[in-house]
Amino acid sequence: MTCNSIFITATGTDVGKTYVSALLVKKMRELGFDCGYYKPALSGAVKTSDGNMLPGDCDFVLKTAGLDIDPLNCVTYCFEEPVSPHLAAARCGIEIDLNVIKADFERLSANYDFMCVEGAGGITCPFNLSNKEILLPDVIKSLELGVVIVADGGLGTINSVLLTVEYAKLYGIKILGIILNNYDKMNFMHVDNKLQIETLTGVNIIATIPKMAEDIDISKNDLLDLFTVKVGL
Repeated sequence: MTCNSIFITATGTDVGKTYVSALLVKKMRELGFDCGYYKPALSGAVKTSDGNMLPGDCDFVLKTAGLDIDPLNCVTYCFEEPVSPHLAAARCGIEIDLNVIKADFERLSANYDFMCVEGAGGITCPFNLSNKEILLPDVIKSLELGVVIVADGGLGTINSVLLTVEYAKLYGIKILGIILNNYDKMNFMHVDNKLQIETLTGVNIIATIPKMAEDIDISKNDLLDLFTVKVGL
């Protein structure tokens, strides 16, 4: 069976990609779908007392979703310094390679029916700026995936979402939907943000997530539809 996968990106750093990825994988598995998780590059890993690296984002997703596997098996490039992947790699004397990422993705995908792939930073995040320029859209297109855009529910989100959507479209990337994080349905500005984003982009907001939520409110059918959209790149 082909592994049906989605790519989680965001309007910027610390918007909630990892949190949303964790809730999506958790929900899929609770609904009986064999869903895994993969992150091509991670910066800001913690070096443990035994000298190994602990990729915190991967660890959080796996624990939240109840996946009992080594977090290092879910990431290709893991760096300690909390900077952009291109800079972290350069400072380690490493050049990020799309072929290696694609091979790891295919290897891990063989174990699951569904896969949630999490990006780094925002949609323009650089992975390599030395011999060959690689930005996040190049990673997304090499994996032939559509994206879910995570955005904050609050002030300034209309601008950041519109810019992200237009940049993704410029690269010919299929946008599967938008998820608003830290969303307060009682806040008139958040409600208006949701309305205006859908109106201005023509992209559906597939879910809103309040602060500290332990679940994502999306139906089984809608979730399955999200993961099984055919992407022609």
